[in-house]
Amino acid sequence: MYSLLLHGKRLGELQKWRNLRFAVNHLQNASAFSNSFSSASAASDVSLRDVRKEKTFTVSYLVDSLGFTKKLAESISKKVSFEDKTNPDSVLNLLRNHGFTDSQISSIVTDYPRLLISDAEKSIGPKLQVLQSRGASSSELTEIVSLVPKILGKKSISVYYDSVKCIVEASKSSNYEKLSHSFSQSNLENKIRNVSALRELGVPQRLLLPLLVSKSQPVCGKENFDASLKKVVGMGFDPTTSKFVLALRMLYQMSDKTIEEKVQVYKSLGFSVEDIWEIFKHTPSFLKVSKNKILKSMETFLSLGFSRDEFAMMVKRYPACIEYSAESVKKKTEFILKKMNWPVKGVVLHPQVVGYSLEKRIVPRCNVIKALMSKGLLGKGSELPALSSVMSSTDQTFLNRYVVKHDKLVPELMAIFTGKHVSETIRRSHKNEKC
Repeated sequence: MYSLLLHGKRLGELQKWRNLRFAVNHLQNASAFSNSFSSASAASDVSLRDVRKEKTFTVSYLVDSLGFTKKLAESISKKVSFEDKTNPDSVLNLLRNHGFTDSQISSIVTDYPRLLISDAEKSIGPKLQVLQSRGASSSELTEIVSLVPKILGKKSISVYYDSVKCIVEASKSSNYEKLSHSFSQSNLENKIRNVSALRELGVPQRLLLPLLVSKSQPVCGKENFDASLKKVVGMGFDPTTSKFVLALRMLYQMSDKTIEEKVQVYKSLGFSVEDIWEIFKHTPSFLKVSKNKILKSMETFLSLGFSRDEFAMMVKRYPACIEYSAESVKKKTEFILKKMNWPVKGVVLHPQVVGYSLEKRIVPRCNVIKALMSKGLLGKGSELPALSSVMSSTDQTFLNRYVVKHDKLVPELMAIFTGKHVSETIRRSHKNEKC
């Protein structure tokens, strides 16, 4: 098995857009499209507006209360959102009352945004009290929690806290060997030993600490840890990157037999051993997909008209495509191929499209493209542009490319793009499927 692994080594204008959207909000009420939706579509639109309103409030709150940049706040709002400040305010006040600085709180929220929707009184407060009752000083408490805020999401918080504290102290003393011996009779022995080995390889502390609170903890083992680490190092992963840690996790969780079985499955689908480990080096999580999931994914794509070679090419280009549900892949692919008439080759060359949101990205952009085609505004013959040109760009780039330059149509196109027709399009699509 290890020989196979080693073999892999050898192969070794945003503001302008905002103004446009603001203007459209006033134009939409008078739009001729507003009376064309069914009651079901209207209900869906209300739901979409509520989600957008919640995310907008979250962004504003993070900017105003924590001084985050709008870009960072928008990124965090994709992970957690709330509609009023009551709960997040109580969380922030609790942290400040326990001595956390604004800088530490910002770091905590950035790394673990779900903390803002946790119950300050019933969940976070009691956990902080447990740590204080164990003798944690104010400075120790704030330092440890700031470094690994996910500790506050754990039930056995004291165990995780002790582990992280030991590593932090070892980092300050730079004497891992001595610390390891001092814990030789405790459950921390392997953690100290393994973290020491990782630090010697150059793994930074920002990647080490999360290992101590993750569900799968390769740093807890001994023989299995040694074998997994040897494989990862042998494959040439850079110890300073997150891929190194992810690869270690993947290999630690699987036996040689399990890995070999998955290698054989991929080989049966036309992948060479070199292909398999090259993909693993770029996307370590690729190896965790079960045998049944791999075969099910292939069956799904074959049923949609793709060949085995095309399926293999898509996996090489975008390994994550085999992890999506058959239902999700089918809906998105059929919409692109049948509703929009893009060729199969378009999806083969840009398989990332199966990972995009049907409602938030695919349908709104396709509606804009269809509107332009109906007016003969897509150039010679009004042919469909490349799928990647439409789907892979940012919203701002898409708007600049297909909306902003059509001055007289901007209000209409923006009304389409902002979701006015998304719900109806999906509703009709589902209705046609049933028919």
